[in-house]
Amino acid sequence: MNENQFEQKNLIIEVAKTLGFSRIGFARASSLDQSSERLTQWLEMGYHGEMKYMENHYDLRIDPRKLVPGAKTVIVLSFNYATKNIQKDKNAPKIAKYAFGKDYHKVLRKKLKSLFSSIQEICPNSQGRFFTDSAPILERDWAELAGLGWKGKNTLLIHPQAGSFFFLAEIIIDAELPYDSPMRDYCGSCRRCIDACPTEAIDEKGYLLDAKKCISYLTIELKSQIPEEFKDKMDNWAFGCDICQDVCPWNKFSTPHSEVNFLPKEELLDLTSEDWHALTEEKFTDLFESSAVKRTGFNGLSRNLSFIKTEFKK
Repeated sequence: MNENQFEQKNLIIEVAKTLGFSRIGFARASSLDQSSERLTQWLEMGYHGEMKYMENHYDLRIDPRKLVPGAKTVIVLSFNYATKNIQKDKNAPKIAKYAFGKDYHKVLRKKLKSLFSSIQEICPNSQGRFFTDSAPILERDWAELAGLGWKGKNTLLIHPQAGSFFFLAEIIIDAELPYDSPMRDYCGSCRRCIDACPTEAIDEKGYLLDAKKCISYLTIELKSQIPEEFKDKMDNWAFGCDICQDVCPWNKFSTPHSEVNFLPKEELLDLTSEDWHALTEEKFTDLFESSAVKRTGFNGLSRNLSFIKTEFKK
């Protein structure tokens, strides 16, 4: 690497920070052979459930050079969404914190587009693509390689200074830039996430998730009826779940985000348990107009609310 490449990297980091990204790391674009083995085993065990799209574009997931011909660098970014906001009625059905504000896909995509334009100015003639949970990319694997954290026992990326409440995004380019190094795993002997999961979705040894048992999967990805075996195990979650993050000791280091687009509507936080269970389609459309909750649709959310209706005991 020459001095100019280090200068280009530093300029990209500066622009990313001005756009609100928390951290940025750089990894060499190459084939993820070890990840390939883990993904194959996970799929063979059927742990992806109804997420059949995980079986598609296998070669693209393993090698970013198939997504961007000539790719040399995978730039990985994190964006904080940690918050101290809480739903006021402790008996109300719960939604994951990431869905409190506007849909992160739209918010981050706009920022990524701006950053990518700057990169093309900083690295003349460079070509590439950018993504945020919008392409067949093993983003946590790339984030780990780029030094943005380690994959914890709950399989989420964790940073020792920021916890795990952050989104990930990637820019794959054909310019070569100085690469960062992975950090070591700091989970140690802790197993709080394993013990706290009410549906036992995390393997007893950690680092392996049966998505079919995960509350986030059951309330968002699953399109059929929620299996009866999960009755009284959903912990009153109506959309997503934060349990394994809330109990993680590293999240004591997370700090509230400052992104106005991720601020929740007061009306959302004010909803009582009765309000949730009386939710109409019109109210759903109005309340979640720009929210990730729209992904499950009114019928999906109604299914979830019906399933957990008798679960929470005062």
